[in-house]
Amino acid sequence: MVQKLSVFAFVLLVGSTAASAQSTTAGRIKSATGVVHVLHAGSDVPAQAGHTVYQGDLIRTGRDGRIGVTLNDDTRLSLGPDSELRLDRFSYAPADGQLGLAIKLIRGVAAYVSGRIAKLAPDSIRIETPTAILGVRGTTLAIRAGSV
Repeated sequence: MVQKLSVFAFVLLVGSTAASAQSTTAGRIKSATGVVHVLHAGSDVPAQAGHTVYQGDLIRTGRDGRIGVTLNDDTRLSLGPDSELRLDRFSYAPADGQLGLAIKLIRGVAAYVSGRIAKLAPDSIRIETPTAILGVRGTTLAIRAGSV
């Protein structure tokens, strides 16, 4: 009986570790107005305040869409209408020395206000657009990608 329970506990532990590795929680949606969707693990979900965002998520706003996201390190991201942003990497575990943020603004307009990752490890932040890669050394950025 004890052996069966041990095997069951091991399977649960391995399964939960694999699931958490696939979906690293990055933060929460603070506000969403108009048409805004989050593509997470193959599912396209309408964005709502309070929903969790994960590493790997793609956020899209429509013609009237706007969204504000606060990441777990207090980084703030905002997207304007007709924008698309992918959260490629988010790692915030200061005790383990795991700090990193990589986002790609595919199109549209975004605002970025740095959080604790930028203060602790500014070289670990990467912001990409279709034509540029930005290194963050300040605290606030406004970015436009695509046609003006």
